[in-house]
Amino acid sequence: MTQAGTQFDRPQHWNGTWRFVIFFLAATSIWCLLVEMYGLCSMRLFTFWVLIPATFVLYALAVWDRKRGDGTLWRGVMIGSIAGLLAAVAYDVFRLPFVFSNAWGLTHIVPQMPLFKVFPRFGAMILNQPLEQATYPLSAHVVGWIYHFSNGITFGVMYVAIIGQPVRRSWWWGVALATGIEMALLVSPYGKFFGITVTALFVAVTLAAHLIFGAVMGWSTRGMARWRGDTFRRLAIEN
Repeated sequence: MTQAGTQFDRPQHWNGTWRFVIFFLAATSIWCLLVEMYGLCSMRLFTFWVLIPATFVLYALAVWDRKRGDGTLWRGVMIGSIAGLLAAVAYDVFRLPFVFSNAWGLTHIVPQMPLFKVFPRFGAMILNQPLEQATYPLSAHVVGWIYHFSNGITFGVMYVAIIGQPVRRSWWWGVALATGIEMALLVSPYGKFFGITVTALFVAVTLAAHLIFGAVMGWSTRGMARWRGDTFRRLAIEN
């Protein structure tokens, strides 16, 4: 029996139930912020008692599937994680000219906007520091950026859990999800909570950034699934 045959004879865990479990575990990252904004629980408490354990379980399940299953769940989680990270990087690179418009002499092209303002505040909440500080310590910046990229990575995992078979889905699905995230952001207390004035310009810039996030996530997910996904290709043919 070939190695591929042995792999395909193993249990297949990438079904509706397991995808829901993966989505649920990944969603704890963004829930961290939501429970704080809606006054349900502190971000610090949720991070240490829910997010960190859930993240451990998420990747432990992926490793378990790689060893005991056919590897599709493992690949789904890994592809989603990498795609989400790439999308988050692209998202931030697009925003750099706005954040450093004054320093880079770009004010005649793009306006200065405090689009990275929230990151040290994320860290401050997780570290139980005051939300508003004259100068944030390095620890708040580091933890805040880690949390930011955690959101990007887990959005990628949630996306793959939703679409199921990346090789059968257009990258436009990623754009649709990112647009939904932007709409949810706008109707949430996000702006008021962090003291951000939600102007038409802010909406336009953040929407453009989310569209880039979605496009990169959708494109890279589909590309990696085709490159690495003999199991995904087999499932696409069978279904």
